[in-house]
Amino acid sequence: MLIFGKIKVTEMNRRASNKEMREELIGFLSGPMAKEAAITRIEYEGPTLAVYTENPNLLSKASPFAKELAKHSGRRVEVRADPSIRLPVDAASKRIREMLPRNVAAKLLFNQEQGQVTVEVDKVTDYHWTSDMAERIVKETLWKARVVTSPFSDSQTVHTVRDYLYASAERPSILRRLGERIFRPQVFETGGVRITMLGGAQQVGRSSIMVETTESKVLLDFGIDPHAENNFERLPRIDARPREVLDLDAVVISHAHLDHSGAVPYLFKYNYDGPVFALEPTVSLSTLLQRDYLNVAARRGEFPPYSEQDVRDALLHTIPIEYHRRIRIAPDLALTAHNAGHILGSAMLHLDVGDGSHGILYTGDFRFGRTQLLDPAEHRFSRLDTLIIESTYGRTPVPLTRAAAEATFAAHLRRTLQRGGSALVPVPAIGRAQEILIVLRGLLRRGLVPEVPVFVDGLINEATAIHTAYPRALSRRIREEFDAGVNPFASDYFTPVTSAAQRQELLGRPEPAIILSSSGMLEGGPVLEYLRALSGSDANLLLFVSHQARGTVGSQLVNGEREIMLTDESGRRRVLRVNMEREKVEGFSGHSSREQLVHFLTDISPKPRKIIVGHGDPEAVESFARTAAQIMPATIYTPKTLEALSPA
Repeated sequence: MLIFGKIKVTEMNRRASNKEMREELIGFLSGPMAKEAAITRIEYEGPTLAVYTENPNLLSKASPFAKELAKHSGRRVEVRADPSIRLPVDAASKRIREMLPRNVAAKLLFNQEQGQVTVEVDKVTDYHWTSDMAERIVKETLWKARVVTSPFSDSQTVHTVRDYLYASAERPSILRRLGERIFRPQVFETGGVRITMLGGAQQVGRSSIMVETTESKVLLDFGIDPHAENNFERLPRIDARPREVLDLDAVVISHAHLDHSGAVPYLFKYNYDGPVFALEPTVSLSTLLQRDYLNVAARRGEFPPYSEQDVRDALLHTIPIEYHRRIRIAPDLALTAHNAGHILGSAMLHLDVGDGSHGILYTGDFRFGRTQLLDPAEHRFSRLDTLIIESTYGRTPVPLTRAAAEATFAAHLRRTLQRGGSALVPVPAIGRAQEILIVLRGLLRRGLVPEVPVFVDGLINEATAIHTAYPRALSRRIREEFDAGVNPFASDYFTPVTSAAQRQELLGRPEPAIILSSSGMLEGGPVLEYLRALSGSDANLLLFVSHQARGTVGSQLVNGEREIMLTDESGRRRVLRVNMEREKVEGFSGHSSREQLVHFLTDISPKPRKIIVGHGDPEAVESFARTAAQIMPATIYTPKTLEALSPA
C-alpha cells in the first residue's frame, strides 16, 4: 500500500513570476557575474530554464554563467540572446549560409520567440564539424544553433517532426506550460513508490507501466496490441483508472514499436496535455508507425482509437531527450536514458525518485549483444533498487549464434536463387529491415549470395530514410561509414519500390530476385501482393527472419498451413494456396536471447533488490523468473495486468 507523506506548506507553493525568478537567479550569482548578467527574460521550456540576456559574452560555451545558474537553481539552464542583440532573420540566414562549406546545402528553421535556429545540413554527419559549426553560428549571429543531418534519401516524416519540434509557433507556449508543471513546488515529502502494470504483464503487447510516488504519476510506455480483436484487449488498462489520465505528470516512451508507443495519441484524445519524453529518433519512428496504423485501419474499414489530430497533439507535446543526460520530468522524478540496443532510438529508462532515495530501471525491449546496426545494451547505472525487465525469450534459447544465423540466411538464399527461384523476405519495417539490408549488402559483396537484384518495398523505405537522419544513434561501425559519406543501407543491388506501377512491373519479371517487404507477419502491406504472385511455385522461397505472433498469417505458414485466407483488392476473402518453400531463421531478433538475459543479470551494476519480470508470455515470464531467483539475491515479482506493487 502506498503511504503518502505529509503536506509541506511553504511560501514556494505557488507559481513564481518572471520578475521573481529573475531576481532569484541573479541572487545566486556573486560579484562581477551578477552585474554582467543583463538578464531580460526567463522562461520555462519543458525541463529547461531558458535565460535571455543582453550580454553576448555569456552565450559562449566557455562562459561559466549557465553552469553556475544550473548548479544553484537545480535546473537545466540554457542561455540565449535577447532579441535586441540578435541578427535579424534575413541577415542571420545569409551569414549562416556563408559559413557553410560550398558543397553543403542546408535547410534553416528559425524559431524567433526562442531565438533558436535549426540547421539541417545535407549528408554531413561528422560530429565535431557540426558541433564547431553550432558554436560559430552562436558567436557570429547570436542565435542559439542546433546542427542536424538531413536524411540520405528524402523523409517526409523527419521534415514533419522537425517542423513541429523546432519551428512550430505553438511550441513555445506549450513548453512554457509543461515547464511550469515539471518545476512546480513539491507538495508531499518523498515516500513510497507504487508500480502498476497496465499492460505487457505476462503478455507481449500493449506495454504500459504506471509509476506513482507520493507526488507524481508517470507512464512508462503506452502501447497497443496490434493483433488484438477489439480495443478493450488492444489498449492498456487505463480504463480501470480513468481519472488518472488527467492526473498524469509525464509519459516516457522507451522505443517506437507500436506495442510500446502506439496508444500515446489516445491519451490526448481524452484530454491529457502533459509532456511525452522520448529520444528524437523514437519521435520520428513512432509518428511514422502511428500514422501508418491509422492508414491501415482506414483501408480495413476499422474504427481506430484515435485520429490524425491526436497524433499531431502528441507530437506538439513531445520533448526530445538524449542518452545519459539527466533531466527532471516531475518535482520528485529525474529521468536518464541509456542505450537499449533494440532498435534505433531505443532506451532503457532510469528513474531517480526524490533525491536518489530509490532507483528504478525499466529495460523496455533490449538486446544485450552487438548487432550490425546497434551497439549492445548498457549494464552500468547509478543507484538501482528496482529492475523491471522484459522476458520475451526468457524460456526458449535461441538455437543460432549471430554468425550462424547469417550463414543460414545466406544458404537459404543461395539454394533458392541457384535453382532459378525468387526469395520473399517479410520484415518488420523498423529495425529488422535495416539489419537485414546491412547483412545482405555484406553477403553480396563477399560473394556468399548470387548477384541478383534486391527490391525493397513498403514502409521499409521511409523507415530506412529516418535511420539515415540519426547516425549518431547507430553502432560505431555504421557511424564511421556515415562520416565517410557512405550510406550503409544502400547498394548497387538495392532498388526501392516506390509505386504500385513499379511493383506490378517487378511482379512480371521472370528472373530470380530477392524481395524485402513489410509487414513482417504478413498481416498487410505490399508483401501480400508478392506472396500472391510467388506462392504458386515451389522454386520460390518464403524466408522469415522475425517473430510470427500467434494467429497471424505468418504464423499459419510457419506452422505448415498450405491454404490461407486473404482479402483481395475488392475486399473479398479468398483462399490462397502457398506452394513456396518456407524457412525461418532465428538469431536476428532485437530482443535479448535467454542467454543474454542471464548475462545481463550477471553483469548489471549495481545489483537490484527487487526484480519485476514482464513482457513475455506466461511461460517465458515464469521460466525466466525462476532462473533470475537462482542468479540474484533479490525479491522476484511476476505481476499480472492491473496488479500493483510497492517495491520501495
